[in-house]
Amino acid sequence: MKTICRYLSPLLIAALVLGSLPAMAAPAGSGLVSTQDALSAEQVRSDRERIHEVLARDDIRDQLVAQGVDPAEVEARVAALSDAEAAQMADQLDQLPAGASVVGALFAVFVILLVTDILGLTNVYPFTR
Repeated sequence: MKTICRYLSPLLIAALVLGSLPAMAAPAGSGLVSTQDALSAEQVRSDRERIHEVLARDDIRDQLVAQGVDPAEVEARVAALSDAEAAQMADQLDQLPAGASVVGALFAVFVILLVTDILGLTNVYPFTR
């Protein structure tokens, strides 16, 4: 038993000493993700999901097609929104009164498409040229 303790004791001491040293969590150039950043990323993801839920409704898609807008183009535009724009659009969707969400959502999508068309990023509406 003494021979086992003689060999095992230095190994256990080394393991305790090495285990108590601070470990480097990340390389020096990269920072840790703060709680605020994680919550912000979660909020952005939920905003985009909310917009996709509204655009996935059949009545919204029917109105977009009736206005001559391709639903795939709308999805691409929503994917291209910045985080602030997505948050603003989701906030506007939440503030709309009941029954008017279809008209308000269509108006918001129309305005976004119009602005990007005027900026020359897309060519959806021929009257902007």
